[in-house]
Amino acid sequence: MKLWLFDILACPIDKFFPLNLKIFSYESGEESLQNHYQIYQKRSLEEIKALNLFRISEKDNQNYISDDIFIQEAPLNEYLKLIIESINELEYITDKTEFEISKTVLKLLRTEIKEKIKLFQANPDPGNLEEIFPELFLLNKIKIELEIDTGLLFCEKCKRWFPIVDSIPQMLPDEHRKEDQETKFLQTNKHLLDEEFLNQDLKPFNVSNKH
Repeated sequence: MKLWLFDILACPIDKFFPLNLKIFSYESGEESLQNHYQIYQKRSLEEIKALNLFRISEKDNQNYISDDIFIQEAPLNEYLKLIIESINELEYITDKTEFEISKTVLKLLRTEIKEKIKLFQANPDPGNLEEIFPELFLLNKIKIELEIDTGLLFCEKCKRWFPIVDSIPQMLPDEHRKEDQETKFLQTNKHLLDEEFLNQDLKPFNVSNKH
């Protein structure tokens, strides 16, 4: 599951949004993420521009932009608003993987990068858009390329959880879920979940149901 999908997922039972996401493992390795982080740190505009991530045009004296997250072009102000909303979704993600670099980048996006883009948003100058290209680049790479292998989606409203297995979020209605398989999944990953989470009235199954 790619992180951009999390931006639009709602609970299939009660339509609650946003969900919480707990990441247990990634499909891709640390190396590509480390490379993206280094490009961000170097603020290498040449490398970033060569990727053609950002499509910028002008219509009726108004600047439009799109990227790999938001493929439909939007006026600059609207685009920046969507970018901030996409960063805000990261607040609902808990990275329980062994990757330190992913934790570093997620924290960076939630704090410094978000603040820099918000500062630009307060006084958007199309002529200076390249000032935030490294920030937009890193966000795009995280949202589009980072692949979750295993994890868990959780609805705060109805207390239902949904496993992510082999990169696929399994968001089935209760009657189509297999208790043995799913409690085994929860038990296997119990060490990555805190007691506060496990002590909730989790639906449709909880590991406590097996004791």
